[in-house]
This record gives sequence, C-alpha cells and structure tokens, in this order.
Amino acid sequence: MILISVGASPGALAIPAVAGEIAASGNRVEVILGQKARRFVGPAAFREVALVDEPSETPEAVLLAPAPADALARLARGLYGSLSASTFVAPDLDAGTASHPAVRENLALLREDGRRIIEGQDGSMAAAGEIVATVIGSLGGPMGGLRLLVTAGGTREPIDSVRFIGNRSSGRMGLAVAREALRLGAGVTVVAANVERAEPGTEHHPVETVEELREAVLERAAGADALVMAAAVSDFTPATKVSEKIRRSTGTTSLELAPTADILEAVRERYPDLFVVGFAATHGDPVADAREKLASKGTDLVVGNDISREGVGFGAADNEVYVV
Repeated sequence: MILISVGASPGALAIPAVAGEIAASGNRVEVILGQKARRFVGPAAFREVALVDEPSETPEAVLLAPAPADALARLARGLYGSLSASTFVAPDLDAGTASHPAVRENLALLREDGRRIIEGQDGSMAAAGEIVATVIGSLGGPMGGLRLLVTAGGTREPIDSVRFIGNRSSGRMGLAVAREALRLGAGVTVVAANVERAEPGTEHHPVETVEELREAVLERAAGADALVMAAAVSDFTPATKVSEKIRRSTGTTSLELAPTADILEAVRERYPDLFVVGFAATHGDPVADAREKLASKGTDLVVGNDISREGVGFGAADNEVYVV
C-alpha cells in the first residue's frame, strides 16, 4: 500500500492525478487529506483511492506531497510521526523560501535520513509525472535492477539549412515502453530523436540525425541489459549536404540519396550478448517484414505494426502490433 499525505499548498491540486496514476499501476493507495489541505482540493477529487485518517496497514512507501516549508521543518526535526523507511517528499515552495538557509538545511537533513526529495523548478512542486515515476520506479518489480535503453521518435536528415528528410513518428511508442519499464522497476535511458518532451523519471538524451542516434546508442548500450529500438530511423540521407537554404530560383534540383548506417547491425557487432528488440513499421500485414527483420538483423524480438490502418498509425494514441 502507498500512503499519500497531502499538504496545504497549491500543489495539492495535482495530487488526485498523482494518486490515480499510482493506483492505475496496480498499487493500492490511501490518502490522508487534512482540513487545511481541503482548502486547495476537495475529497471528491480522489475518486480512485481511499481517503483515510490513519493508514489501514504499514505502508510500503509514503509520499508527502505537496510539502510546504512547515511540513519540511517538522519532518526534518522528527515531529511528523512514524513514517515508512521509503519516504518521498515533494516540496512546494516559492523561490525565495526554497533558497532560505533554514529550508536548505531541512532538505539536507531529510536526505541524510534517507528521504527521497523530488524537487521541481525554482522551489515549486515537481510535475505529477515525475513524482509518479520516482515513487513507482523505487518500489521494485519484475524488472528491478535492470537497465533498459529505449530509442524513440524519428530521425531527420538535413537537405539544407531549412529542410530535412524525416518521418511521422511522434515518439509515443518509445515513451510508452519507457514509462511501463519504469513502473516495473527498471532504470531507463531514452535516446529521443526529435521528440518534444522527456518521459519523467528517465535519463533523456535528445538527438536529431541517424548518425547522432547511432553514436548515442552504441555509447549507452554498454551499460544496458536490453535495447528497445522503437525509433523510426531514416533509411536514406542526402549524399551531399548544403549548408544554406536552397532557393526556389535555382530551378529544378536533383537530390541524390545515400543509405544511412545500420544501427542494429552495429549494435549486434559490438554487443553480441545484448537483448535487442527491433521494430518494423509496414504498410499492410507486418508479420512477413517482422520475420525477415528478425532473421536479417539478429534481434531477439521484432515488433511489427501496420501503419496504414486508421487509428493505429504514427501519432495515434493506440497501437496494434505483432511480436515475433
């Protein structure tokens, strides 16, 4: 059971979403919502969890969020009562309070006591997704102790200083894999090709081109137990790069393309024992392509999906895949 103690500050508005996501991951959640905290968020907002005055059992972990300055002081001085060994604290402070020496001292004391501090920007409470990822990722699970390397998004190969060869991959698949691996206890690194956001709780490394992706993957695969290559990688790059914008006044222009590097082949050559999952995006039935890629690339699994189907293609919220 996960116990959430809601503090009296504006960050309380985000806690129903935090509690709901933790509950959706399969954990039972109980919430203590004091009278002062109810000035910011009401009991009706916590529909998916139990509101309690006292925990029904010893919690596996305790989350204090939001934690205003007075709560940090009480906790640091041992005045907050008995807490779980796994205690997470999400401070919610203004910038001036966050930088005050007494507050910094209290946070230092909490860290010395083994409390996990989840800090946001300029003292404000961390984003809900980051809080959820930190708490769930610390609970262990079937992937506890494993390091997963995930690629996401789609590469871009510059034609000139303005245009590029790219694809419609949004990065949703790779980020979803990373999110679920965190919930199962893994440590996750994401190499993201042109993805607008980072998945909370992961180590995020942005790249643009195939070559940047290749270098990042080969470097980070050394510390990984498995690689999930969910990124859509360009098959071709312009044979000649133009450093400035090609003007329309130039007239008809031919574009010569050269094959890009084969990242899976390079990974297999350097790390033959690494567990590798490849992806095959296909127009039509993906099973044949997935089987061919499994044999030719030497991967352990290939995930095939039909990108021509409405509602399950690039950028869609849902997907349907075959795993071979």
